[in-house]
Amino acid sequence: MKKILLLGGSAQQLVAIKAAKELGYYTIVCDYLPDNPGQYEADKFYATSTTDIEAVYEIAKEEQINGILAYASDPAALPAAIVAEKLGLPTNPAKSVEILGLKYPWRKFLHDNGFACPKFYPFNPQTPIDEIKNNIKNFTFPFVVKPTDSSGSKGVTRLDDWNGLEKAISQADEYSRNKVLLVEEFIQRGYPYVIGGDIFVWNGKIVLYGEMECLRDMVRSPLIPIGEKKPAAINEKQKRFVYNELQRVITALNIRFGEMNIEILLDKDDNVHFLELGPRAGGNMIPIQLSDAFGIDLVKANVQAAIGVKPDFVDKPVKALPGCYMHYVLHSYETGTFGNVEIDESIRKFVYREVIYKKPGDKIEVFDGAGKALGIIFLHFDKSIEMEDFCKNHNTLIKVNLQ
Repeated sequence: MKKILLLGGSAQQLVAIKAAKELGYYTIVCDYLPDNPGQYEADKFYATSTTDIEAVYEIAKEEQINGILAYASDPAALPAAIVAEKLGLPTNPAKSVEILGLKYPWRKFLHDNGFACPKFYPFNPQTPIDEIKNNIKNFTFPFVVKPTDSSGSKGVTRLDDWNGLEKAISQADEYSRNKVLLVEEFIQRGYPYVIGGDIFVWNGKIVLYGEMECLRDMVRSPLIPIGEKKPAAINEKQKRFVYNELQRVITALNIRFGEMNIEILLDKDDNVHFLELGPRAGGNMIPIQLSDAFGIDLVKANVQAAIGVKPDFVDKPVKALPGCYMHYVLHSYETGTFGNVEIDESIRKFVYREVIYKKPGDKIEVFDGAGKALGIIFLHFDKSIEMEDFCKNHNTLIKVNLQ
């Protein structure tokens, strides 16, 4: 029986553990959090941090694994690649995974390889404010302050003038592990939405483009995705630009296989600006949404690829199914105690799956990043106008009630 080591046992990662077991693999899970649900699903569990590279390596070597997967986890993606390289297991180059996972090397890669890229400046939290201001004096407002090693828009602040710079640095520092922060010019959009979603790569070629539009609350949390919808409304020319630039990155970094999360902006000239190209499957259950939209199983595909097995869908014609698919991230802008989720009867027929992370009585925190999500609602609409109507009125159609 083949063995797979899965780095992370959170609620969102359970699907990967279950998929591996369904495929007949022996599952081993590492996670340092004592309340992770994955430990009860896996065949074997280690209470070990997924970012402790040496510890993960020793476990992988002792267990004689056949593959390692950091499903939907940014922090674990690089440790997985490093360990796989050491053991000669299927992996993308660790150096490429590192570039994709850290915003400063990523921006430098884009700049050096002729991709569209805003002005940027890396610094550490102890850098004097006057020095930071001097180094970005030629930047044009607005600009963004962010950690270089975080995902899900955690610790990201947009500034329209110098007011709030110190607070923005403090917030970015709070979510940074490597203590390297970044200031970059805000990209002025031509296309109004962030293009999100995932792609899937096999043998160095993108075999599935799962681009979507990101839904954001432009009043309360403009930088944090609260949903993604498919199909995206980009035209064929824009789509061709996006596809070409994505494949150019994959080729330049010698990415061999796997699902990757995308966040892209198009400027007024339709230049493709990469916000992120995460070296792992997207969070907020994006692989499940795309599986629904294409009639395939991307979770199993991730597991198979990590073992070195060609995913089932790769040699088959894959076409988007009829209608519009989207997910909505449950969240609260108040701290308190979770009560329930209230879904308006007018949209109940569009909801086909509910995944709630909290139970009544659980404590919840203010939504300031993907890690504070309370659950995911999956919706399918027959017509795009129905989906757009929901997106305009989501705050009244789906409510999180506190006790």
